[in-house]
Amino acid sequence: MEKTRISELAWPEYAQRVRDGAMVLIPVGALEQHGPHMSMNPDVLLPTAISERVAANVGGLVAPALVYGYKSQQQSGGGNHLPGTTSLDGNTMINVVRDVLRELARHGVRRVTLVNGHYENSMFLTEGVDLAIRELGWSGIHDFRCVILSYWDFIDETTIRAIYADDFPGWAVEHGGVLETSLMLHLHPHLVNMDLVEDHPPAEFPPYDHFPVKPELTPASGCLSSARRATAEYGELLLRVAVEGISTALGTAFDPAT
Repeated sequence: MEKTRISELAWPEYAQRVRDGAMVLIPVGALEQHGPHMSMNPDVLLPTAISERVAANVGGLVAPALVYGYKSQQQSGGGNHLPGTTSLDGNTMINVVRDVLRELARHGVRRVTLVNGHYENSMFLTEGVDLAIRELGWSGIHDFRCVILSYWDFIDETTIRAIYADDFPGWAVEHGGVLETSLMLHLHPHLVNMDLVEDHPPAEFPPYDHFPVKPELTPASGCLSSARRATAEYGELLLRVAVEGISTALGTAFDPAT
């Protein structure tokens, strides 16, 4: 099987794959608490696993993941105040993305997909991409293209109904819940202890953000919804749906006619 991880290639092989037009996928995550039942690296491990499978489908390459992300927000990640969560300032995140994209373009890469695994990263990825494209244009590179996606956006309504029935709480409060826990049970079961899952209703927040955060608004577990119904079987389904959806989307995303 052809290698997909850039870090495992010798430079001549990498250079040839780039000359052949390979797309590069970059998993982007965070180091963030995910409750007492799970490790703090799902936001890195999950987009990495998805990226590797998509790369195999589309003949692409996978860059090393960006393992730190933007600050955890209380209404989507529990909050940056919780121990273990280790975050970047927005400007740092933007500059890292910009610099990595400029380097890939310098190598000759012209198609990049950022596979996001941390909700809070989104707008900082957008700014990093925008600055990179602007600066590449100043260097005379005008054919560089980039796609930004979050893998959970490819979980369709049929799959959501199959897993959650009528109890889907919404992605914003799925932090540490069924989605991530099921995927981790399928991919990295040694990093999950279902005996430690705290079963509580989805978190409820006011319709505004308060700074500094009020820790009492975050459930004591750090999770924003319960992972009690998570299973490895659900994780297998979620992984397949995400990989198929992203692979299909990338088959047309870089087509100038679409």
